[in-house]
Amino acid sequence: MSSPISTERHGDVLVITSDNPPVNALGAAVRTGLDAAIKAAIADDAVKAVVIRCAGRTFFAGADITEFGKPPVEPWLPALVDTIEASPKPVVAAIHGTALGGGLETALGCHYRIAVSSAKLGTPEVKLGLLPGAGGTQRLPRTAGIEAAVEMCATGTPISAKRALDLGLVDRIAGEDSLAADAIAFANEVIAQGPRPTRALPVKGDPAAIKAFAEANAKKFRGFDAPAAAIACVEAATRLPFDEGMAFEREQFTKLIFGTQSAAMRHIFFAERQAAKIDGVDKDIALRPINKVGVIGAGTMGGGISMNFLTAGIPVTIVEMKQDALDRGVGLIRKNYEASAAKGRFTAEQVEAAMEALTPTLSFDDLADCDLVIEAVYENMDVKKEVFGKLDRIVKAGAILASNTSYLNVDEIAASTGRAGDVLGMHFFSPANVMKLLEVVRGAKTAPDVLATVIALAKKINKVAVVAGVCHGFIGNRMLMPRQVESMKLLMEGATPAQIDKVHVEFGMPMGPFQMSDLAGVDIGWHRDPARIENIRDALCAVGRWGQKTGKGFYDYDDKRRPSPSAEVQAIIDDFAAKAGMTKRAISDEEIVERTLYPMVNEGALILAEKMAQRASDIDVVWIYGYGWPVYRGGPMFWADLEGADKIVAGLEKHGFAIAPLLKEKAETKGRFTS
Repeated sequence: MSSPISTERHGDVLVITSDNPPVNALGAAVRTGLDAAIKAAIADDAVKAVVIRCAGRTFFAGADITEFGKPPVEPWLPALVDTIEASPKPVVAAIHGTALGGGLETALGCHYRIAVSSAKLGTPEVKLGLLPGAGGTQRLPRTAGIEAAVEMCATGTPISAKRALDLGLVDRIAGEDSLAADAIAFANEVIAQGPRPTRALPVKGDPAAIKAFAEANAKKFRGFDAPAAAIACVEAATRLPFDEGMAFEREQFTKLIFGTQSAAMRHIFFAERQAAKIDGVDKDIALRPINKVGVIGAGTMGGGISMNFLTAGIPVTIVEMKQDALDRGVGLIRKNYEASAAKGRFTAEQVEAAMEALTPTLSFDDLADCDLVIEAVYENMDVKKEVFGKLDRIVKAGAILASNTSYLNVDEIAASTGRAGDVLGMHFFSPANVMKLLEVVRGAKTAPDVLATVIALAKKINKVAVVAGVCHGFIGNRMLMPRQVESMKLLMEGATPAQIDKVHVEFGMPMGPFQMSDLAGVDIGWHRDPARIENIRDALCAVGRWGQKTGKGFYDYDDKRRPSPSAEVQAIIDDFAAKAGMTKRAISDEEIVERTLYPMVNEGALILAEKMAQRASDIDVVWIYGYGWPVYRGGPMFWADLEGADKIVAGLEKHGFAIAPLLKEKAETKGRFTS
């Protein structure tokens, strides 16, 4: 097998080129070839300077992810970077595309850096629960400065070549089409200056910026180990000699890579990619063209769904029943786009282009030529069947018909048409223009090419798609239900909304079940009869406690929507408990975990056994991207493996739950749900 590394002499300059598509990942063959090429350049008296560049669409964009979890192969990246830096001949990194992670660290080992203006430079390791482990935390403060280094290492957000130039991380900007020639010319210039080892440079900036950054981002980093470790490493660079700083970085990196958080985040990294693979469908199946999309319903959900396609450049026809509702929906879409434009996410031209691609109408007939129609109307089976019956008569043959239902039976909806093979569920999460998850519900008769087309389309509109089977609530909402049921029971037995929510927030959720209910609206799905009070939620709705929108739900809210415990709510809970003959008792935080989170794992085991999810990791993707499960815990099924199925079974049995056979089997065999 030929090496991905080649060399070519240009006068006094040796150009070392990596050609390892698609992203020039720094795998073992690349590292070995680079190491040999640098050593050969050092030994060759005719070579006065070296340029390291990459063929294809990018500079080194990071480590080779296929090596994760496998025994390391020498030369290790830190040693390779040190070898480059120790060269007695100047080495220039020629950067295009992205220099990320180990790619940026390789560039930092070079003595000089030249980049095209469109290049991006960053250290995204923190997104996998890691930190730059080949000297990035020690060399960045010496090139980009302390403030930029701590921000780059702790957030993983890349910077532009222009900002890198301003900071001193990049020495020169090259022409977009002349990088190789410009890099060679630059290398010839620096022969006289000689090498400039990054380790020998002084740290730039004010160390006080580190504490200020940590305090400003404390909420964002809550629960995560890697940002704190990255911050500590940059701080070490400000006070320790380089080699001691490197030793500290290695120690912190080792702790992270063998810790559960990085394992969880790497699990999700691979799980997201695995989710796009559809069991039983040929990966090369021909897809249906989607050049125009119809959306039925211009409410919050329909408008958000439309924005996904408009942003991707796909024209949308949006249908409403009444003109005022249509105008309101179109106005909200524009308002959302303009708010994003004000934050710099879109230009004014992009906003206008999106709005011009939107066709508002009151007529279903205008959907006739759409390639995909998504229904986003009231969650009522009769209403949805009526809509799909109309679509069957109007929309062209071969178009895909999708329902945005959260719970309802997609097969029953499909049966109201004469083309069940063209029907599936596309369950978007609110707000649909922001939330990444898309549950794609495969009906019993959904055609394979329909499913494959929607999964591919999801990527185009920047969604993470997961295939679900037809069952009440699919994957995410089905697992949510036992949590909600137990949370309400715990209220009756003596826990408070604040205690239950606190346990979930401390676990890493963005909010607890009652905070979530208040935000979404306590009245969602309420029967609207104040005289019919069958449970605590009915009682809250009957007295106008509909959540944050009315200033009171499970909590009272001030004018800044800050919550506080409610005496009225506690009185309602106490009244229901008394009528049910329940004696209040102290509830431990441990019991709340066992009764609200363990049942979710149990339900996940049932979902897997029923083949409603293709794989355990798909369940984890749903909960990470749709419900705010902390990514550093890897999703419910990965977390179950960390807890141990035997511990979860014991906790469930203690509280009288029926155990899913698959969960019991994992407990007995010490098996895992995730690989």
